[in-house]
Amino acid sequence: MTPDRRALLAGAAALLATPTRADDAQLKLNGALRQGGFVLGRAWPGAMVLVDGEALTHASDRGLFIVGFDRDAGPRALIEARGGGRSAVRSLDIAPFAFDQTRIDGLPPATVEPSDPALLARIAAEARLKAEAFASRAEDDAFAAGFDWPLAQFRVSSRWGAQRVLNGTPARPHYGLDMAAPEGTAILAPGDGRVVLAQANLHFEGGLTLIDHGQGLVSAYLHQSRIDVAKGDVVRRGKAIGRVGATGRATGPHLCWRMKWRDRNLDPSLMIGVHAPT
Repeated sequence: MTPDRRALLAGAAALLATPTRADDAQLKLNGALRQGGFVLGRAWPGAMVLVDGEALTHASDRGLFIVGFDRDAGPRALIEARGGGRSAVRSLDIAPFAFDQTRIDGLPPATVEPSDPALLARIAAEARLKAEAFASRAEDDAFAAGFDWPLAQFRVSSRWGAQRVLNGTPARPHYGLDMAAPEGTAILAPGDGRVVLAQANLHFEGGLTLIDHGQGLVSAYLHQSRIDVAKGDVVRRGKAIGRVGATGRATGPHLCWRMKWRDRNLDPSLMIGVHAPT
């Protein structure tokens, strides 16, 4: 390599390592700034997106991205877009939220504290299946158009994030929104995406469908009595994907609606009607 070529590469590397600050107006954010919330962002196409200094995602070809805040997120988050020799940064205040505590009694003991070796092996195998699906990272920004409710009519029987006490035993928080509805009620895709898991008869979840909406945003639909899609299907907003049931760990017919962004649990109800900034 010639000295001139080496100098050129070194200069390019230095430019990427220390980008010039762009007008922060180029980084637009819209969403729910609270624990369990999110932001939809717009930067420039392909920009790397850092959260608290860690590169976690990148903007789509339209410059769109999403960042989620877990149930136990801290009080602040720093969002930075970087690339092409420029950067823009925003500091956000994340509001705390007072989560409910709910008690559920009368569950079969095997669904609360399983001990049978064969059942434990089954649960472990199902956990691997779900982890693989939640790890999906579709190169898409279908989330940008916002979400609708997955049921036309329902009653919230348990709010998202509630601390659970199952048969008198404290359990981890409930990362789903429970929507009570008659058995057989149609479950509608709340937004566009690709099905990454469609599995009946899981021990905890019963009938389960997972949809990837892009960049690691995956929604989940639990306890279905019937599944009407298959892995790999592309679904559009409003398409029937299954039916409400009481399969798995459930005491009555309802839809448990969940959502994760990468490893962070989000409240899906906060997504309703929110669109990416223009």
